[in-house]
Formats: sequence, structure tokens, C-alpha cells
Amino acid sequence: MTIDQLYKKSEQIRHEVLELCVKAQTGHLTSSLSVVEILNTLYYTGIMQHDPEDPDWADRDRHVYSKGQGSPALYTILADLGYYDKSWLDKFAQEDAPFGVHLQKTVPGVECTTGSLGHGIGIAAGLALAAKIDRKLWLTFCTMGDGELYEGSCWETAMFAAHHRLNNLVCFIDRNYLCTTDFTENLIKLEPLEDKWYSFGWNVRRINGHDYNALIDALHDIRQRKSDKPLVIICDTVKGAGIDHISNKPIWHAAAPKTQEDIDACRRDLNYNPQK
Repeated sequence: MTIDQLYKKSEQIRHEVLELCVKAQTGHLTSSLSVVEILNTLYYTGIMQHDPEDPDWADRDRHVYSKGQGSPALYTILADLGYYDKSWLDKFAQEDAPFGVHLQKTVPGVECTTGSLGHGIGIAAGLALAAKIDRKLWLTFCTMGDGELYEGSCWETAMFAAHHRLNNLVCFIDRNYLCTTDFTENLIKLEPLEDKWYSFGWNVRRINGHDYNALIDALHDIRQRKSDKPLVIICDTVKGAGIDHISNKPIWHAAAPKTQEDIDACRRDLNYNPQK
């Protein structure tokens, strides 16, 4: 895809994520919107090796989506790619359906169930180590939220990954500066975040997480890196990106628009009419 096509894909995915949450009357909408460009870069550019027709392809790259509360974004992208029919998404958050509000491995293309924060990076490091032991060339990607970094398991794994020289592990941090109840820097400061990861023995890159040129450039050498260190890419983003009505507002952390007034406001911000 060209850069212009990727931005058009972002618009499409945001529209579909909004309507998914509106229909289900639940879902972490703002958490899903902040990560769209990160996920699109992985799934639509060829950077990550995967096959919708063979989700369990042995030589695929692995992607552990640790911020499982942002499941609507990944569910929508996997459907768009053909991992399953889009009609399946009608079952999102329904009883006895495979699509939980938090990410579930019952969905084709999902590597593991996540949502209990701090677990994904440990799973990803284990996968990366297994690939090293088996002398496999596939990479492991992990997408994390920034509030997730309050979990000690993240930093235990950071030490583990550096110690084992897991240069086949790439972590994205969706740095949208908001977590459950407030802005991260009002709760427990995360900055200087780059210095923390450097001190744990990682290579660090920091970019605008909504800029496709920056995302692609940060990954351009991903299979030819000379370093023996794991890589973390800190992506500065906006929680609720694309919908001003709900972006950067803690009250919308785990909420979907339910009143017609809120729904209309969100659609207006996206310049979207679902009837067209």
C-alpha cells in the first residue's frame, strides 16, 4: 500500500471500529483508535509476515497484542484482511461468541488471549526465545499500552529479553498518555521513558505513532539489524485519535457512545454517515 492508501485505510478502520462499539454498546473505543496506524503498519505493508488463508502458518511472524482491551481495532483489521467474514463481528461482546471485549485466542489470527495487562510482553519474549532455540527466522512483535508499564512483569521481562539477546523481539508502546482513571503523568510518571528502556538494555526508537512514514522508517531494517538487543518503539499517540468528541478524555477510557447525541458527534468528527 502507498502512504495515501494507508491513511485511507485508517479512516475505514476507524469508521468500522466506531460502528462495532456502537452496535455492541461496549468496547474500549478510545484505546482502539490510538493504535490504528501501528496495527495497519504491521498488517498491510508486508513488514510482518502473515497469511490470512493460513493463520497457523509455521513460519509466520508472531504478534502478541498485549493491550487486549483495544480488541475492536485488531478484530476489525483481521476481518478486513479476510481472516474471517466481517459478519462474524456482529457477535462482538455477545454471550458464547468468540469475540470478547478483551482479546481472545478463539479468533483466527489472534496469537493469545490478553487484557490482563503486563502479560503480553512475557509471552512475546518466550516466543522470541523459542525461535532462537529452534533457529527460526520469524520475528515476534508485541503491542503494549503505556499504562501497562505500571506492571512489574513488564520490567522483569525487559531484563529477561535483554539478557537473552532477543534481537528478534520488537515491542511497540502505544504512548497515548492515558490509562484507567487519569493521565499517566498525574498518576505515576512514566517519563523519561526512553531512558528506562535504555537502562534495561534495549535499543529504543521514539516516533509519532500516527505517522506512517515514521512507522515504516522505524521498521525498515527490522530483519537486518546488527544489534543483539531487543527493540522497543515508543509511539506517541492520542487516545481516541480521529474523534475529537472523545479523544484525550479519561471519562471515555472504557466506554462506547450510547446516547444518540454522542453517537452523532463521533460520526460527525469522522465525517461519516453509516447509511451511505
